Amino acid sequence: MKQYAVENIKNIALAGHGGSGKTSLAEALLFKAGATDRLGKIADGNTVCDFDAEEIKRKASLSPSLAYLEYDNIKVNIIDTPGLFDFAGGMAEGIYAAGTVIITVSGKSGVKVGTKKAYDAAEGKPRMFVVTKLDDDNANFHNVLTQLKEEFGPTVCPVVVPFIRDSKIVAYINLIEMKAYEYSADGTPKEIPMPDSEYRIDGLVEAVSEAVAEADEELFEKFFSGEKFTQEEIVKGIHKGVNAGRITPVTCVSSTTLAGVDMLLKEISLLLPAPSELDTKIAYAGEEIVEIPCKAADPLSAFVFKTIADPFVGKMSYIKVYSGTLSQNSEVTNATTGATEKIGKLYAVCGKKQEEVAAASAGDLVVATKIAASTNDTLCDPSRVVAFEKIKYPRPCFSMAVKARSQGDESKISSAIQRLLEEDLTLSYTQDDSTHEQILSGLGEQHLDVAASKIKAKFGVDIDLAVPKIAYKETIRKKVKVQGKHKKQSGGHGQYGDVWIEFEPCVSDGLVFEEKVFGGAVPRNFFPAVEKGLQDCMSKGVLAGCPVVGLKAILVDGSYHPVDSSEMAFKTAASIAFKEGLKQADPILLEPIGTLTVAAPDDNTGDIMGELNKRRGRVLGMNPIEKGMTEITAEVPLREMHDFTMFLRQTTRGMGSFTLDFLRYEHLPANLVADVILSVSTDE
Repeated sequence: MKQYAVENIKNIALAGHGGSGKTSLAEALLFKAGATDRLGKIADGNTVCDFDAEEIKRKASLSPSLAYLEYDNIKVNIIDTPGLFDFAGGMAEGIYAAGTVIITVSGKSGVKVGTKKAYDAAEGKPRMFVVTKLDDDNANFHNVLTQLKEEFGPTVCPVVVPFIRDSKIVAYINLIEMKAYEYSADGTPKEIPMPDSEYRIDGLVEAVSEAVAEADEELFEKFFSGEKFTQEEIVKGIHKGVNAGRITPVTCVSSTTLAGVDMLLKEISLLLPAPSELDTKIAYAGEEIVEIPCKAADPLSAFVFKTIADPFVGKMSYIKVYSGTLSQNSEVTNATTGATEKIGKLYAVCGKKQEEVAAASAGDLVVATKIAASTNDTLCDPSRVVAFEKIKYPRPCFSMAVKARSQGDESKISSAIQRLLEEDLTLSYTQDDSTHEQILSGLGEQHLDVAASKIKAKFGVDIDLAVPKIAYKETIRKKVKVQGKHKKQSGGHGQYGDVWIEFEPCVSDGLVFEEKVFGGAVPRNFFPAVEKGLQDCMSKGVLAGCPVVGLKAILVDGSYHPVDSSEMAFKTAASIAFKEGLKQADPILLEPIGTLTVAAPDDNTGDIMGELNKRRGRVLGMNPIEKGMTEITAEVPLREMHDFTMFLRQTTRGMGSFTLDFLRYEHLPANLVADVILSVSTDE
């Protein structure tokens, strides 16, 4: 494959609301540019970018995929990102590696939450809107354009618009060229005379001129003097405005009929920046901040923005080269680990199709196989070791317990999930020391369902997901003094141990043991046995068999037998005293409480606070955090929060987010004790 100079590369990420047409748009661009010989369809499961078995099954993108096309002597790298909220980590990866973010907006459903999230996630990068699905009878481009302007402000600038007559699109008008095109059934364009001028077209042309004027001082003076811009000046002005973030172009297509796709390719070529035009990348050389310009002649610096655990190929690392050249069979330094990485084969990938390349120069995207580097690692020349800022991922907020479906698979689960964690940094896998469950956490129910399916498909391990147990604990509320006596005679030496122990509540995470025995009633050498007997009992309380906390035990008296007493006898006596003492000391159950921080639209705060009250939460405060958004802080019982992710997403239509961190334990209300005791006994 031809190697392109940095000036002739365009890296674009396709982002937007789920179902807004990102994958179909990628398919149309690839087909129109001749990179593929057929136009795949999501319904048929044969698109270039959705090639994973789970994506074909679910008819949705689940992770970012890479494809490329060659057009007008440039190489366009396309990163198709997921639009589903459960897979937001994939969108973060794709946007990080892209130079420009193209945000798709359905001409039928308009601006959605995913549109806003994609726009916000692309902050600081050039952005472009593409209105899709214009072949749909219910599509309305001008309504969508109005929504875009209302939501995202005056930077929104249409450059390609449909011309509609009798509710049908009869042509697409390029406002830069001021030419109109009609499209045949196979997507072939034909220039036609400009339709009779309408007030709407005149207004759009004026809006383009104003946007161009604001992007350049010279052009502003020309506009102010009343002169019209040439086509070259309009292209120059929009290009400059896009780079600066002052202009967000809007174009439109039908990915099914290919109408407008050729013009979108042209706008990508003319209006969107090459990597060399963008601001230099900030990196860290130890404590020092350095700027890395995108130049092929400089020392190598590259970033791993995505990892795929392929059971056949092995580990595949998706890399963006920021400077220098990454070559096959070379050695580079991993700035994150300090280790030397041996680069083997490199590939340019188009979906699942791989083409071996000798090298990738500055600005390009490439895939390396079987290297040790992980996502978020920086690879660089040993002569200039720098580290780029890491991708920021959303925190996991939905957890399930993992259980092997078949006996003997337990050992395989951890290794399979560890491989999956390399691929998806929005997953986490931990063991709950209190419940002894393996907990898999992600961004939602569908996220974990896909993870379970991948574990089976890639690593041959069947797992079941269940609601995690709550780590309840037990403690006491009053002071008691009890006797524990163990006496057994069965021929020969017997067993004898006798202790008097005072139990009282205290502030601790476990057992506090003291002895105040006078006169040798219990020999000192048996004190450790008494403490060990109590410690062994702390893991199982008398109410629901939960671990005991906040307990102080004072050995105050007892008796022994010079022959029959032993450490085992005193351990047993201590355990008898423990069980009897806790029963008399007003035992209670404790439940874990967490600190909840919710970010939600202002319109939804009432619903959220009402829901938190239903879940026994205590709202501590509310603060405005940004335009139209409020932060709610509360303390909530963890047992009530398992499905809060789904509630918040449904209530806020995906705009809300939250964090939940363990805070402390509190008394479980008496009306819930019976349910907990029943559930614990059922689990056992």
